[in-house]
Amino acid sequence: MKKFGWRAPAAIALAVALFLAPFWSPPILRHLAYFQVRRVEVYGTHYIPPDEILARLHVDTTASVWDDPRPLEERVAAHPEVRTVTIERKLPGTLVVRVTEKLPVAFVPAGGGLRATDADGRLLPLDPSKVAIDLPVLERLDTALVRLLADVRGASPALFDRISGARRPSPGEITFALPGLLVRANANVSASRLADIIPVEQDLARKKAHATELDLRFRDQVIARLQ
Repeated sequence: MKKFGWRAPAAIALAVALFLAPFWSPPILRHLAYFQVRRVEVYGTHYIPPDEILARLHVDTTASVWDDPRPLEERVAAHPEVRTVTIERKLPGTLVVRVTEKLPVAFVPAGGGLRATDADGRLLPLDPSKVAIDLPVLERLDTALVRLLADVRGASPALFDRISGARRPSPGEITFALPGLLVRANANVSASRLADIIPVEQDLARKKAHATELDLRFRDQVIARLQ
């Protein structure tokens, strides 16, 4: 029995060391050249050029993957188009940056031109000349209408892609412009209610008919005005 007596204390010591590894290992490992950052991978960007994320990271060859990632995350999170960011390490020398962007949902007049806005009505510094982007155009910044368009984008992306513009001709009405089609709805229309036009269009297509206007202002009905 004596020859096994050392195993229990050793096992306990190893377990404690492994448990405390997250606390003692980074200060030691970050000084090893083997763990210096040699590569950065950026995921989740569609509208933000990855070079802008890299510039905000400002990571040089002396940085270690074991350095605290929070300062790097704060730098990236300060980008006006970033909603969330997390940074993970991939050993031995890679940082993985995962970004969630503030998605643009509409163009609104601003500064003598058109600016993209996100679902919260915040203007985004997107340059349409550098980024291919096709969004509905609003006559003015309308936060409620912008949020509705964001809901449509989430629930019915194909329908959202067809909307070229939206406006309020009166306080109680919203109109949506689609190719060859005008959709009228009450001001409190939801994304699911707006999607009711899809089966109506499909039914009209089967009948080889085409509507120039679909009216959703009547409860549980879609009124089609044919060409």
